[in-house]
Amino acid sequence: MNQQNQPLLTEKFTEALVYATRLHGDQVRKISGVPYVSHLLSVAALVLEAGGTEEEAIAALLHDSIEDQGGKSTREEIRQLFGETVVTIIDGCTEWDTPPKPPWQERKQRYLDHLRCASPSVRLVSLADKLHNARSLLADWQQRGDIIWHHFSCGKEKTLWFYQSLLEVYQQTGSDVMTQELERVIKELFE
Repeated sequence: MNQQNQPLLTEKFTEALVYATRLHGDQVRKISGVPYVSHLLSVAALVLEAGGTEEEAIAALLHDSIEDQGGKSTREEIRQLFGETVVTIIDGCTEWDTPPKPPWQERKQRYLDHLRCASPSVRLVSLADKLHNARSLLADWQQRGDIIWHHFSCGKEKTLWFYQSLLEVYQQTGSDVMTQELERVIKELFE
């Protein structure tokens, strides 16, 4: 047991890490070109640092897998490998799973509406994901300037609207250290 009496991670987490790396190994981050697995590791780290369970950390590693790597067939594989709880958390963090991809505004609004009544586990993984995305976005903007907004189909205004809307949902459903950091990052992006 660690200092806070939480069990250490088991072989299941290691299996999820290998699985996530296989699924996302050929992907890179949109602007920086950094290997995509770095995002998954960062989201899992944020979840664990916030006191998340092993299942929540596994869901953090796999939160984009259904959306980006195979839809419903990937969901079923994850269910068999990692269980119903992990799949339920991932489902709560997934904007779409069946082509064609819905329009941007519709997808984002549906995600926000769902997040308002989502479980604490879904909100934890979602918040960790969005915080890491916002941190990366801020770093890219500080390094490259406004040119980064050309990488977003919806542009700067709508992207910032989405982050501000997310922040409001997280604040309404229970503020914590990650929510406060997200607020600071968003304020810097609005400058």
